[in-house]
Amino acid sequence: MANSPPFPRPLMVLGTSSGAGKSLMTAALCRVLRRRGETPLPFKGQNMSNNAWVDAEGGEMAYSQALQAWAAGLEPSCAMNPVLLKPQGDSTSEVIHLGQSVGTARAEHYYRDWFKPGWAAIRTGLEDLQRAHPGGRLVLEGAGSPVEVNLQSRDLTNLRLAQYLRAHCLLVADIERGGVFAQLVGTLALLRPVERPLIRGLLINRFRGRRELFDSGRSWLEQHTGVPVLGVMPWLDELFPPEDSLDLLERRGRKADAALEIVVLRLPSLSNFSDLDPLEAEPSVQLRWLQAGQPLGQPDAVIVPGSKQTLRDLAALGASGLAGELVRYAASGGQVLGICGGMQMLGVSLEDPEGLEGGRPGQAQGLGLLPLETAFAGTKALAQRRSLALWPDGEQALEIEGFELHRGRSQLQAPGACQPIAAAANLGWWQPFGDQGGLVAGTYLHGVFESGAWRRRWLNGLRQRKGLAPLPETVPHHSQQREALLDRLADAFEAHVTLEPLLR
Repeated sequence: MANSPPFPRPLMVLGTSSGAGKSLMTAALCRVLRRRGETPLPFKGQNMSNNAWVDAEGGEMAYSQALQAWAAGLEPSCAMNPVLLKPQGDSTSEVIHLGQSVGTARAEHYYRDWFKPGWAAIRTGLEDLQRAHPGGRLVLEGAGSPVEVNLQSRDLTNLRLAQYLRAHCLLVADIERGGVFAQLVGTLALLRPVERPLIRGLLINRFRGRRELFDSGRSWLEQHTGVPVLGVMPWLDELFPPEDSLDLLERRGRKADAALEIVVLRLPSLSNFSDLDPLEAEPSVQLRWLQAGQPLGQPDAVIVPGSKQTLRDLAALGASGLAGELVRYAASGGQVLGICGGMQMLGVSLEDPEGLEGGRPGQAQGLGLLPLETAFAGTKALAQRRSLALWPDGEQALEIEGFELHRGRSQLQAPGACQPIAAAANLGWWQPFGDQGGLVAGTYLHGVFESGAWRRRWLNGLRQRKGLAPLPETVPHHSQQREALLDRLADAFEAHVTLEPLLR
């Protein structure tokens, strides 16, 4: 049995809905258990996300489980997320098992075709994780709601897993969404009798105002459900990584001290948006997420982020008119940076003979901002990378690091057509554009902004164009800031949540 001694009782964080805060509450729980001297083992059997991470062995996993691993003081491993579904439009998803792509599934056939292989991958992930960390405590995250009655018979990652491991479960509800009593009572009412004892506590998340204002509600819930309310988590002002792309819509606050405005194109098939978290955390930078139909304006820079369906997103840019605006912006002196699929779109041509990036075989003209030709193949580039940066200042080289996660292979139309951004081959290129001082660059390196000194040097180039004083480049890697955020999250969790009934 996966939970037999010497492993302590697994814990599981369930939610009344998607976006209830399961990912961050699981991360908080991992950090708190680590503080208590335990080895928490974050695990999400199945996740659906295009926000991915590549582990040290070249395995693909959801970024949220990587964040939980950092909270636990562990190196992320794809065993922590053995099944990853990456939506790619038309009700289809790429299926990742134990870090590797194993095919494509249509929504209506997923449970018919992928249930047994998925459960096998989950059991293997559990065994691998527990073998690597003897004595560790599994801290599981559920997915969506655990009581979707039309899916319960084929549940892979909620109550089936909780029963299999005899986990003690914490049920989280987001009071900010409204209807928190109906969320909790309704979820508990839909549990089967064998499942109800698994729920050992309730957690109210994202509460605004004084906690005592919810005292009567807390008492009512405990009287009507028989389940203790273990805590009321406050609304946290810190900017934590969003759980999915829908959360990006909530990032609309203006920064009083922002001196730079950077536009990020919110592509229909946006992926790896966590690349932008270090920029979001810069006090002097205002990110503006731009959707089709909104004016581009004259920002200090434009970032074209990663895409799960590069050809489709390129077509969407053309249909919306954003493609033409972007070219005119660069020609008039603007700076454009593409990341992964965003860089591929900036090239001159994209060939997709297997239909991997557009749903069907095809080819397309790129935006023509970089002299790159990209061809897509079935084998992904999956690797952590480290190199010296040759751009934006090759005379004072800085180290950059991140990971590659892409299918396409890009090459220059002619040697010397533009300059490499890094000493390592094929990580990206840059070139001046037009006669108004424009510049276009692209990189395959996800996470490039996490390198603090490099990020500040790039920002200082933008600041210099506006006559602003440079920012200090002696800043740490973004991972240190992420650690501080996780500590503040755990501090709040410890202050507002009682764990003993869950651990008992």
